[in-house]
Amino acid sequence: MKVVVVGSGGREHALALVLGRTAEVVVTPGNPGIPGSVPTPVEDLVAAGDVDLVVIGPEQPLVDGLADRLRAVGVRVLGPGADGARVEGSKAFMKELVTAAGVPTAGFATFDDAELAVAHLRSTPGPYVIKTDGLAAGKGVLVTTDLAEAEADVRAKLGGESFGSAGRRVVIEEHLSGPEVSVFAVCDGERTVCLPPAQDFKRVGDGDQGPNTGGMGAWSPLPFAPDDLAETVAKDFIEPTLAELRARGIDYRGVLYAGLMLTPDGPRLIEYNIRFGDPDSQVVLLRITSDLAELLAAAADGDLRAVPAPTFSNDTVVLVVVASEGYPESPRTGDPIAGLDEATAVAEVTMLTAGVAANEDNQLVTAGGRVLNAIGRGPDAVSARAQAYEAVGHLRWPGLHFRTDIATG
Repeated sequence: MKVVVVGSGGREHALALVLGRTAEVVVTPGNPGIPGSVPTPVEDLVAAGDVDLVVIGPEQPLVDGLADRLRAVGVRVLGPGADGARVEGSKAFMKELVTAAGVPTAGFATFDDAELAVAHLRSTPGPYVIKTDGLAAGKGVLVTTDLAEAEADVRAKLGGESFGSAGRRVVIEEHLSGPEVSVFAVCDGERTVCLPPAQDFKRVGDGDQGPNTGGMGAWSPLPFAPDDLAETVAKDFIEPTLAELRARGIDYRGVLYAGLMLTPDGPRLIEYNIRFGDPDSQVVLLRITSDLAELLAAAADGDLRAVPAPTFSNDTVVLVVVASEGYPESPRTGDPIAGLDEATAVAEVTMLTAGVAANEDNQLVTAGGRVLNAIGRGPDAVSARAQAYEAVGHLRWPGLHFRTDIATG
């Protein structure tokens, strides 16, 4: 099987590694650290023939209708069409959808008028949860106990100062408490297979301090998660959502990424995304011991019954993101990356390249906020995180930073 993976980050690197166990893989546009990367647009690769499956990694191409365009020319695609991509493209749509489906979720209200939004904030107790309606690369959420900060955030978003058109509608949600987890569901339009849960760490600093990022680390499996969490999510969250989508004429073939809060009253949905998460999917993907290409192709074909259930290693996998100076506000780029060979040589470590480019000397340099993923594996979290942090210790470039508390919970 020949698989084309669309995207350029750590998620796509992980997909390429795991799919590559049983398939020929090309990544577009990829990055200089991902084997099989080509600059050729996916449409041109498909037109050249001999492509059995396209897996679309990032959310923006899905929202823009890439899956629809590829399916229109007869290509097998894992990823929702633009109608299904609204699940992530609009948080207001997502909340309305899951409410109609009866999915347990936080209460919410939607606003495009700043004064009405501020009045709502003043009428509710904190903490306050404010989200951009549109895509914001995982950075459009503010959680705060400070009413003044919440009001300023609402005004900045609705005024277009924070996220442009993506922020001109906001969703203000009920605050939920408990550990946050991610469950990735592979969907064929009607049925689903939920993968084991993972947890990522969104804030930039240790102890969950500082601004939200796209994710600073992740781990799986989770010792605090109920053993039957994946089954519960399939039955109470994903299947009702797929049924509601079908009732609206939407054939959802792709990944539904459920961000959940494990509250004292049971799991509650924080949000859905329409793709494998980055970096939390990496730790789940690297635990897969069965044929990922076969699973994703069956979902794209609309019949997960055609393949056996996926299997997973019992090892713990811990991922630490190494970021560039200034991330997440204004990441510095162009710094040569040293120590990657030494990091890669650490036992039981996988290094994934994310925000990287090559300079004129063909040396890898920083090209984004989250530069590298150092992933350790071991029989438990202590050994896995030790491997990951040993690898991180070899890396060098000006201003690099990382969290030191990944997988300590």
